[in-house]
Amino acid sequence: MANVAVVGGAGYIGSHTTKALQDSGHNVTVLDNLSLGHRNAITTQLIEVDIREASQLRAVFEKGNFDGVIHFAALSQVGDSVKNPLAYYDTNVGGTLNLLEAMVGAGVKKIVFSSTAAVYGQPVVDATGITEDFLKLPINPYGNSKLAMERMIEDVSKAHGLRAIALRYFNACGADPEGNMGEDHLPESHLIPIVVAAGLGKLDPARNYRGQINVFGTDYDTPDGTCIRDYIDVNDLASAHVAAFEHLGLSIDGSYQAMNVGTGRGVSVNEVIQTASEVLGREIPVTYGERRAGDPAILLANSKKLQNELNWKPKRALADSISSVVKWMTKNPNGYNDR
Repeated sequence: MANVAVVGGAGYIGSHTTKALQDSGHNVTVLDNLSLGHRNAITTQLIEVDIREASQLRAVFEKGNFDGVIHFAALSQVGDSVKNPLAYYDTNVGGTLNLLEAMVGAGVKKIVFSSTAAVYGQPVVDATGITEDFLKLPINPYGNSKLAMERMIEDVSKAHGLRAIALRYFNACGADPEGNMGEDHLPESHLIPIVVAAGLGKLDPARNYRGQINVFGTDYDTPDGTCIRDYIDVNDLASAHVAAFEHLGLSIDGSYQAMNVGTGRGVSVNEVIQTASEVLGREIPVTYGERRAGDPAILLANSKKLQNELNWKPKRALADSISSVVKWMTKNPNGYNDR
């Protein structure tokens, strides 16, 4: 059992990971400024703190007696990062600098970092998927900031004896199986909740629920012409974070690893819509349009390194993830309703 600080633990993936840590017997404290996360998603102690405030963060760590950190706190919208790059470097890079300084000052030596496949940019991918040694060529400020965070963590780990793992994941999806936690973004940008909302007939422009799905591009070099992505259930993703954190107990000081998290199974946009239609038992309204700039045809994870070294495997199929989103949205029609 460890005392774990989950930084950004009020967010979508952070809240599910907090629950998974608790279910594994760990004591968890969430650190979050609630600018994007939800108070009602938190199942443990909350300390309201902004990682951009270095002195506040140092004070929390001086008193916290933490054994380690799982770091989710970041801005994460690609389009927004293009419009507001300074905000992304301020929060993502500057905030991580403050966090690492606080950890070093308090003697906290374990960190699992929530990274992203965006560090790879637009790689050419075959059926074996993206491996960790692919070139890191981000194409937007969000990906650039995450890569900078990774490199900072690696450098500080070597200099100060931290033990670190960066988890690069692809398309998180799904919700808590009991329907008590899920995605609640304003606006929503992820495909699956938008698809489910359309199937349920939800109309909420603030959340980007418009009663139909807009598919961007049908002429990609894929079997059905639509983009293919690797969808990893958020509960499997949470278990990967727990496995990574516990693995750090076996690591040596100064070690750093990056690992992909995914299923290795590619699913097209059309297949997502079809699966959701089958789960819901009804057709989902769809319109088709031109490609969006910057959308690669295929993004597929090769997560054999994680599976082999951490003895982890994804358990949930796409239909399971979609079913959990249906339950979450049906049980919580206004999301967390805490805004």
